Amino acid sequence: MSSVAQFDSWRGGLIVSCQASAESALSDPQIIAAFARAAERNGAIGVRIDGPANIRTARAAVSIPIVGIEKMRVDGFDVYITPTYESAARVATSGADVLAVDGTPRARPNGAALQDIISRAHAELHRPVMADIASFDEAIAAVETAGADLIATTLSGYTKETKSTTHPDFELLRRLTSRLKVPVICEGHVRTTEDLRRAFDCGAFAVVVGKAITGVDWLVRQYVAATPGQRSSNSRMRSEQK
Repeated sequence: MSSVAQFDSWRGGLIVSCQASAESALSDPQIIAAFARAAERNGAIGVRIDGPANIRTARAAVSIPIVGIEKMRVDGFDVYITPTYESAARVATSGADVLAVDGTPRARPNGAALQDIISRAHAELHRPVMADIASFDEAIAAVETAGADLIATTLSGYTKETKSTTHPDFELLRRLTSRLKVPVICEGHVRTTEDLRRAFDCGAFAVVVGKAITGVDWLVRQYVAATPGQRSSNSRMRSEQK
């Protein structure tokens, strides 16, 4: 559906993932939109937003592209990032410019197939589709068989086969950028500016950063875990368990 030229404004840029878990005090469309505004004002070339309500509110707040997803947990299925065409349609009608979907071959609710979701997104929603993948073969299939317009390494470290990966998958990124002609986005475990620079050195078209920028809950926990009080508490707990 699209060409690399369509995404020229993304080349070499930062996409900020503005998300908060449902139990977070930050799980509010206005707060998510404020994250998005802050990202735009400070030079981000796009934002990644989860959920129709958050997407609609962010769309009214920013002019940069929105990569939209809808996280849906369905019993019996591991796929949860925009797992069906219906979820993709909700993301599109909420104002997302690009639809991000799980690009793995895992089973989806209602027997949905990745190729069908992407085909309908192109034909009926008129949106490019980013396939979130975890492996080289998944990326190749998502592009060459299913028709994805962009690839993101989002799920490396989050599937059963890749759960040992706890850092940006630079090797996967390097292999994909040397093989594919579509934009390859580095996403997942990018925690430092050095990670970001290395991702671009590996050929990333753009880089998505989430927790390290907008993950306030996660950041607070990291700092609390390093405090003397927390270390003492952990030490006491270990002593009591002996």
